[in-house]
Amino acid sequence: MVKDLTKGEVRSVLWLFTIPMFVSVVFQQIYNIADSAIAGRFAGENALAAVGASYPITMIFMSIAVGCNVGCAVVISKAFGGGDIIGVKTATYTTIISGLVLSASLTAIGLFISPILLQMIKTPANIFNDGDAYLKIYIGGLVFLFLYNMATGIFTSLGDSRTPLYFLIGSSIGNIILDILFVKNFGWGVKGVAWATFIAQGVACVLALISLYFRLKTLKCDERRVHYFSKKMLVKISRIAVPSILQQSFVSIGNIFIQNLVNGFGSGVIAGYSAAVKLNTFAITSFATLGNGLSTFSAQNLGAGSYTRIKKGFFSGAALSWIISIIFFVAYFFFAENVLLLFIENRTGEALATGRQFLHIVAPFYFIICIKLLSDGGLRGLGDMSKFMISTFTDLILRVGIAYVLVNYYGSTGIWISWPIGWVIAAIISTCFIWSNIKKLTMVRKTT
Repeated sequence: MVKDLTKGEVRSVLWLFTIPMFVSVVFQQIYNIADSAIAGRFAGENALAAVGASYPITMIFMSIAVGCNVGCAVVISKAFGGGDIIGVKTATYTTIISGLVLSASLTAIGLFISPILLQMIKTPANIFNDGDAYLKIYIGGLVFLFLYNMATGIFTSLGDSRTPLYFLIGSSIGNIILDILFVKNFGWGVKGVAWATFIAQGVACVLALISLYFRLKTLKCDERRVHYFSKKMLVKISRIAVPSILQQSFVSIGNIFIQNLVNGFGSGVIAGYSAAVKLNTFAITSFATLGNGLSTFSAQNLGAGSYTRIKKGFFSGAALSWIISIIFFVAYFFFAENVLLLFIENRTGEALATGRQFLHIVAPFYFIICIKLLSDGGLRGLGDMSKFMISTFTDLILRVGIAYVLVNYYGSTGIWISWPIGWVIAAIISTCFIWSNIKKLTMVRKTT
């Protein structure tokens, strides 16, 4: 269902649009968590550590896919908000073709350099082979990952956040079933986890593209003016996508530096961190998705010239973000051990103690990072990518730099402390930026 976000009461429109996106993330993270949980439960702590050691590298590829998603979504949202259906279709076809070429290229490169990347982050010898096997299978499915993310970005740019949810529910359930079948019943270990993700992602991708094809046919325009590939449109998309890709990629590269520090403390700490960071990623991805919802909402209203709705949308998004923050804070701060036991069997081991400490340090700051990520989404929707990049790099540079300093004094605890410090400073900067943009737009409204 195509949805115009420029009409109706702001809070109800934004929330009804964004909540399915959040639920989609819940299911996506459920099967990401299931990968690690099933690996840890049925293949052992080393298998959990192998998946965890590969995780920062897989996030680089995921970051590029998400950046492409954001680029096409902002451009298509603005065109749709302004009633430019020819632009919507041209941008969609250009996005799909570009994504296919990019993902195929990255697959070829990734398969070649995967062991080099694992060596760069000092992956321990006892988990290296499993980590490399997992990574190669994951990279083999990059085409599915990219095209699926682009399809969901296009759906949401048209105001449809429910269709991607349905695909993710099916994909998540299928992934978990395959995880159990391949790892527990067939004994494939880490390779089973990777193949389960590969198959589930592939099926979801094909179904999403078929559904998108029929959805576009319902949007009527002069088809003779639609271009299947437009260099001019690719430039427009790239202006948003490239900064988003750089932002996402540099964050992932920063996480590789963090993983390099963590790997120096042995497989017990690696396993604990791997479990905790999966849970933390669940929260962060949820907040970022709320920001993506605001991004689409802002872009559509920018295209329609409805500037006062953008301001109202930010406050409505902030209210929803804080509600979600409370849920994650309570779960991770007061019930940290319970959620970590999804991954770890030993209640008295180093892995559980490490994961619990990490969550206790970062969870209280979810109320801050959620506003930072919401502000980032607003900046993307308004096309202010320079300020978006400044905020992101501030967080990254501080988090990585402080981790390398504090690890010398506090060991692994110093690494965990660096996260909230970077979050707080970046949140202040990002909030000031988005508020400055909103004030300028409302002033334009008053003078027109």
